[in-house]
Amino acid sequence: MKTSGEWLVSPWRRSAVAVTAGALPMLAFPAPALWWFGWVALVPWILLTRSAPTGRRAAYDGWCGGLGFMLAVHHWLLPNLHVFTFVLAALLGALWAPWGWLVRRFLGGAPPVRRIAAGLLVLPSGWLAVELVRSWQGLGGPWGMLGATQWQVEPALRLASLGGVWLIGFLLVAVNVAVAVLVAVPASRTPALAGLLAAAAAGSAAWAWAPRPAVDGEARVAVVQPGVVDGPDRRFAVGERLTHELAGQDVDLVVWGESSVGFDLADRPDLARRIAALARTLEAPVLVNVDARRSDRPGIYKSSILVGPDGPTGARYDKMRLVPFGEYVPARSLLGWATSVGEAAAEDRRQGTGQVVMDTGGTLRVGPMVCFESAFPDMSRNLAGRGADLLVAQSSTSTFQRSWAPAQHASLAALRAAETGRTMVHATLTGVSAVHDPQGRRVGAWLGTDTSAAEVYEVPVASGATPYARYGDWPVYAALLTLAAFGAAQGARAVSRSRGSAPGPRVPPARTGRASPARPGR
Repeated sequence: MKTSGEWLVSPWRRSAVAVTAGALPMLAFPAPALWWFGWVALVPWILLTRSAPTGRRAAYDGWCGGLGFMLAVHHWLLPNLHVFTFVLAALLGALWAPWGWLVRRFLGGAPPVRRIAAGLLVLPSGWLAVELVRSWQGLGGPWGMLGATQWQVEPALRLASLGGVWLIGFLLVAVNVAVAVLVAVPASRTPALAGLLAAAAAGSAAWAWAPRPAVDGEARVAVVQPGVVDGPDRRFAVGERLTHELAGQDVDLVVWGESSVGFDLADRPDLARRIAALARTLEAPVLVNVDARRSDRPGIYKSSILVGPDGPTGARYDKMRLVPFGEYVPARSLLGWATSVGEAAAEDRRQGTGQVVMDTGGTLRVGPMVCFESAFPDMSRNLAGRGADLLVAQSSTSTFQRSWAPAQHASLAALRAAETGRTMVHATLTGVSAVHDPQGRRVGAWLGTDTSAAEVYEVPVASGATPYARYGDWPVYAALLTLAAFGAAQGARAVSRSRGSAPGPRVPPARTGRASPARPGR
């Protein structure tokens, strides 16, 4: 019978184990939402990679684990992108290859205390560098960042107010590394225990001393969720009926979901008049989302439009960050074939040019985002910095209705709220809709994927700036500096070794004082 070590000798078997280990953190995200598992989910992957016989094999373990992670986090794309999901996961998984090499470099064999201590800084920094690269919109955006697993943990949300989802992710990886050391290198437990104590101290300090948002008042915001309805006309009619039911509830703003209006309001003034009539009845503006070809310029846009009692107010935000292969196909001339194997957009949506803060006519200033823009921490931070009192994400995940995607998307509102110190409203067509207060805590009940309703939420209106809103992505910059320092140290060590091993100058043989024997005469 083969031992576990012998079983892993096969490269293919080892690769399969790496893919499985990399997929494990998925259980910490919604819908399972086993948040506590995020603090140990990387341990099997780390233990496997540190045991690699060579640095090249460790990099391959990192790649395979990254493939498993990306495939698990985006598994709900499979019915739509089909085989292309595996292609994307393999390409993005390659980002973890250098991280795998780093794991073996710092934890392989019997590492001394100093190397483990350095690894507690370098390995989390390497993880953040990977997340930074894959957060680029063209690579799919920052969906599934490890720190997002802690969306319902209040001490972690306090950390988010200090350093965003990045700081949470850094501590998560550091704790996973420390636990892996305790398991595999018990003789070097001192730095691992120190790392665990430092993480606990950071969480406790954030809980005790992180500044709370200053709440200046309250607002009543209504979320209208029609549910699964076929056709833009029927969808509009259901949204209109649900909004009518809000009469007499003294709301300050009504929010409809993404693509709630399927026609350009300039082309369909009758729809604009019907929405304006709702605003007059409720004495509150209605924020709708139009997914249609614009009448004043070429192309299809997804736009947040504020409609008041007299019609559209002129406040409009065109979605800036589009979903690759969902709303546009990158390099369509090269990758256009993707439309034949999945549900990629037949025609590219057009991008907006800048973010907008909308004045509702009262005391409320709204910062809108559309769909997966709520995954980007910089967008919500920018809106808060420009004076938004309330963050709103209009979304529709009806394509993935029976998957984990709606719950994952809704959970991001907690992080964006905590990072900025602003209430965040996540309003969808078909669920899950959610509201979180300026500390990231849930307000009221979520509207699930089986719900068709209009719900009113009393939300705090806060002011001021969190440390993260003020200083931005400083954990990322610190991580990059750490990696740069490691690279410089490696380079200096390599230069020193090359000088030490270089052959010295040739020295002629020393002469002795002994006389040479006489040569025979000629």
